Amino acid sequence: MQMRKLKNGDEISALGFGAMRLPTKNMGIDKKRAKEQIYYAIDHGVNFIDTAFTYPGSESFLGEVLTREYREKVKLCTKMPLWFIKKYEDMEKYLKIQLETLHTDYIDYYLLHGLDKNSFEKLNELRVFDFLENAKDEGKIKNIGFSFHDNITAFKYIVDAYDWDACLIQYNYLDETNQAGTEGLKYAASKDIAVFVMEPLKGGILAGEVPEKILQIWDKSDVKRSPADWALRWVLNHPEVTCVLSGMNDEKQVDENIKIANEVQPDSLTDGELKLYDEVKEVYNDLTAVDCTGCGYCMPCPQGVNIPRSFELYNHKHMFKQGAISIFYLMQLGGLTDENEAYAGLCTNCGRCGKSCPQKLDIPELLEDVSKEMEGRGFKYKVKFVGSIGMPIVQAFMSLSRR
Repeated sequence: MQMRKLKNGDEISALGFGAMRLPTKNMGIDKKRAKEQIYYAIDHGVNFIDTAFTYPGSESFLGEVLTREYREKVKLCTKMPLWFIKKYEDMEKYLKIQLETLHTDYIDYYLLHGLDKNSFEKLNELRVFDFLENAKDEGKIKNIGFSFHDNITAFKYIVDAYDWDACLIQYNYLDETNQAGTEGLKYAASKDIAVFVMEPLKGGILAGEVPEKILQIWDKSDVKRSPADWALRWVLNHPEVTCVLSGMNDEKQVDENIKIANEVQPDSLTDGELKLYDEVKEVYNDLTAVDCTGCGYCMPCPQGVNIPRSFELYNHKHMFKQGAISIFYLMQLGGLTDENEAYAGLCTNCGRCGKSCPQKLDIPELLEDVSKEMEGRGFKYKVKFVGSIGMPIVQAFMSLSRR
């Protein structure tokens, strides 16, 4: 595995395992598959694993599987849950819980989770750096960093406020000027701060099923690659990037990503390939209705709206120009394939979701747009009507959606 060296002497694999989107089974983590995938990745050179207190079941699962030699082979990264920190003692409380849950004596990289300027200033008032340095002196954490969701001005302000070891930013070829962006990446690297990257596939938007227009652009290249390959390759091409975190949950993804990380050296993309990215970005910018990565930070909704799925189906309709997607929306979010209704029109504009959105989206306003276009008049009547047809029809539609 290609390694990239940090100022502290650590050598970190170019690919890291993001444990936010592990394979699932029966509404929880599919522990058997997830364990096999993580062990396989480690055995093939991946030595950085990222989790967080707020990733459901992730820390406890990693505590179970990262034992003995597998714990020794990796740098483990997790995050302080800022939303629960009201006083200095809370920092001590949650770090203690995390160490116990992860079954470890120390955390290699401990990040302040999802910092923006306001949360940073509140933590400053609570003497967060006293806490972090004390924990470091006691050997409970090895390196201090932060993950970030705000604008470039706030990013530079936070970077300049402390001698950080690492930061974690959202970065992909559609986010060059969003949040920290390229300017932030270069700024952090200039301060000798390790830069880890999340959302290299923008929540899967840049991989898997992509619009035909995009595939036609990629096909212009003499070298044939998958959309995921193109996306990861773009991030790894930047010499300032230490490690790309991929939320892998499929064996083929693990294999492909390891291959890419072994292959791509900094500044290896050609001018011709970089021009293809520009063409692809232009198409995506035209087609994307909602800039949602599907991270799920907005959930659960008090009214039961499945916000990420609402936006996913809405974007799908715009990207692929398929009117039939409204039928899947009707079935999946109207309560036909699930006992609970979860459609956008249930939103009461409470605003709770927007406060936790890393993209700073006006979610209630966007849900209103989704509702107008995907539901229309008589939506509840249509739910009852289609429901009366019976499950065989619903199952037939679901079968078509998987083709």
